Amino acid sequence: MADDAQPQPGILAEVPAHARFLTFQRRPSGPMPREALAGLAEAAADADAGVVVGIGLSLVRECGAEIPGLRTLPAMDGPGFSIPSTPAALWVWLRADEPGPLVHRTRELADRLGEAFRLESAVSAFRYRTGLDLTGYEDGTENPVGEAARAAAVVSGAGPGLDGSSFVAAQRWVHDFDRFSSFAPEVQDRIIGRRRSDNEELRDGPDAAHVKRTEQEAPDPPAFLLRRSMPWADGERAGLVFVAFGISLAPFSYHLDRMTGAEDGIVDHLFRFTRPSTGAFFWCPPIANGRLDLSRLG
Repeated sequence: MADDAQPQPGILAEVPAHARFLTFQRRPSGPMPREALAGLAEAAADADAGVVVGIGLSLVRECGAEIPGLRTLPAMDGPGFSIPSTPAALWVWLRADEPGPLVHRTRELADRLGEAFRLESAVSAFRYRTGLDLTGYEDGTENPVGEAARAAAVVSGAGPGLDGSSFVAAQRWVHDFDRFSSFAPEVQDRIIGRRRSDNEELRDGPDAAHVKRTEQEAPDPPAFLLRRSMPWADGERAGLVFVAFGISLAPFSYHLDRMTGAEDGIVDHLFRFTRPSTGAFFWCPPIANGRLDLSRLG
C-alpha cells in the first residue's frame, strides 16, 4: 500500500450509535458528476464528519474508468428465497452519536449533489444494545479485529488509487418478527446456529443454520469480511442493514452462494423469517493527501 493511502476512516471504526444509509442515482439531464464528486472528497477524509462513500459500477463507467473486480450484485431466486439487485450510482453511510445531525447532513449532501444526483433512499439505522440484531442475536460474532480487520477490508498492493480502497456489499433485510416469534427458542437457536443466551455455537447445529452457511474460514482461501451491519426500523417494518467490507467482492459472493445453496442445495434457515429488499455492490475509494482519492475515475 502506498505510504499516503489510507481507508476511509469510518470503515475500520466501531459501529456508531446511529447511522443513515443513503443511495443516489444520476439525474438523466444532470451535469457530469465530477464536480459533485469533488464536493464529497474532503468530507469523506474527515473522521469527525462521519461519512463513508461508495461508488457504483454505472458511475465508474460513466466516468470512462474501470475498477478491477467491481460488478453488479446479481439477482437470484430459488426455493424459499429471493435476492434482489438494486444498483445505485452512489452509496453514502452517515455516522453519528445521535440521530439529529444525520437529518441535517442528509439535506446538506442532497443539496450538494442535487444537480447531478437525486436522493433515492435514506434508511435510518441504530446500534441495538451491545451490537445485536433485533432478534436478540449478536451480529458479526467472528468479525476480524485490529490488523486482521484491515487485512480483510483494505486493498493493498494493487497500485495508486486502489491501495487503501475497499469493496462493500450492502443489503436491507426485512424481518418477519411474527413468524420468528412463532418458533420455539430452541428452534430459533438452530436457525441461527448459536444460543442466544450465551452466543455459543451449537455443536449439533443443522447444516442449514446461518452460522454453518457463512463460515469464513471454511473455503480456501478464507472468505473473510468486515461486517458493519446495523438494525433499522420504519413504522411497523424493521430488520438489518447488512454491510460488509472486503478487499474484493469474492468473499461476499461465496457466502451468498452458500446461503442460497448454489452448490449443495442447502438453503440458509435465515430465509425462514427474513428477506433482503435491496442489494448492491460499491467501491469505496481510498484517502490520499487528506481527501478522497478519485484519481481512478480520471
